[in-house]
Amino acid sequence: VQLQASGGGLVQAGGSLRLSCAASGLTFSNYVMGWFRQAPGKEREFVASIGWSGRGTWYADSVIGRFTVSRDNAKNTVYLQMNSLKPEDTAVYYCATDPRHIPTAQTIGSLDYWGQGTQVTVSS
Repeated sequence: VQLQASGGGLVQAGGSLRLSCAASGLTFSNYVMGWFRQAPGKEREFVASIGWSGRGTWYADSVIGRFTVSRDNAKNTVYLQMNSLKPEDTAVYYCATDPRHIPTAQTIGSLDYWGQGTQVTVSS
């Protein structure tokens, strides 16, 4: 299984970015997909996840109303649209999944498949 995250970059506060995570080596539509992030000196934290068909989505409180997770099962890709970015959103963003665990804040340590991460830097 390979997860390839992309789309990070440097953006000013209030700006937007769209992250992508392309998956291979798995039946993508069978997996709940998650996004996580890790800021310097902090633990990795849950950001958002999306169910198999895309109809179920879950978000960390800190991103509700600003971030939107979506997926395209035909392209084996999950997206994270990030609007109204804040300096505290600066982190390396990872996509992740697992055949036995739904990606959430409680299952971070149990997820088998992680992408390599993409850096998001928000300047004030």
